Amino acid sequence: MEGILGMINGVPSRARQLVLKNNGIKTRYYAIKDGQKTHSNAQLAAIAIKGLFDDKLPISKLELLATGTTSPEQILPSHASMVHSELGAGNIEIISTSGSCCSSMQAFKYAYMAIAAGMANTAVACGSERISAWLLASRYQQEAESWKNLDKNPYIAFEKDFLRWMLSDGAAAALLQPNPSEDGLSLKVEWLEITSYANELETCMYSGAVKNEDGSLTGWNDMEVSDWGSKSVFSLKQDTRLLGENVIAKGGEFLGRLMEERGISAADIDYYLPHMSSEYFKKEMIEWLQKIGMDIPLEKWFYNLTSVGNVGSASSFLMLEELFHSGRLKNGERILVMVPESARFTYAYMYLTVV
Repeated sequence: MEGILGMINGVPSRARQLVLKNNGIKTRYYAIKDGQKTHSNAQLAAIAIKGLFDDKLPISKLELLATGTTSPEQILPSHASMVHSELGAGNIEIISTSGSCCSSMQAFKYAYMAIAAGMANTAVACGSERISAWLLASRYQQEAESWKNLDKNPYIAFEKDFLRWMLSDGAAAALLQPNPSEDGLSLKVEWLEITSYANELETCMYSGAVKNEDGSLTGWNDMEVSDWGSKSVFSLKQDTRLLGENVIAKGGEFLGRLMEERGISAADIDYYLPHMSSEYFKKEMIEWLQKIGMDIPLEKWFYNLTSVGNVGSASSFLMLEELFHSGRLKNGERILVMVPESARFTYAYMYLTVV
């Protein structure tokens, strides 16, 4: 991995072995070959979206495109605009959702609501990442050099180095229509609930900003240009203390509320698809599920973190895609998808029925 992303200051990472040991990821993908990018984020998304269409359902039928990503390649135009430009589709409605892992679920909900309201008949929601561009050693080199020039330790802080070994590239997309497919199985959306805990908790994962001692952020636009490089402002950073204290607990709290509001229990779930950033959290997730009375047997769990990596906003769709094409699903089975976002603690739960 360091052969692809590079070594900061020419020195092997001190965090890499510990992070890889804990996250359980065995294989992952980068849109990089021979030191050059193979695709843009928008191109990755477009490839996934085009796979949804064929001669029977041509892409000319697409009416609405909703995209989510952690890693857009520009501030303007929107990510959805860039994806649309790669599709070869006609004039369509577009929307981009901002955030990290939950951004694709927010895009999905917009598309779902448009279908449910009768405002569109064919919509696509997509999650895509080319986060590797943010993780290259060159992105941190100026900061490392500044520390070295001050005769201080040239290693980058753990909060920045940590995520270099957690994230990878990819894209996945979902087709939404008002009626099930005539050819094989479909997934019916029963409900999709999203909530934020930003009113309670400070920022945990961030980019384009620095975090102050009081927990507030100072954004790049309020900083000197010279600080952007010397402080690795545009690198992706994570407060691992906040992550460990809250990411599972708040997700469990939200699910407990949904159990009561939606009247669901473990008996109502045939497949549980948890987006985990790391297998490190699996034990605590099991404990929280037991604590709230949602003791889902491990044989009902389905995730592909170890084989595809943590692909941020694409992860939930990548799990669904693999399960959908596995040949395992049967009519009437029910699926619960869980997506946490640690940026400022947002959570999404989606409940589906196989039809």
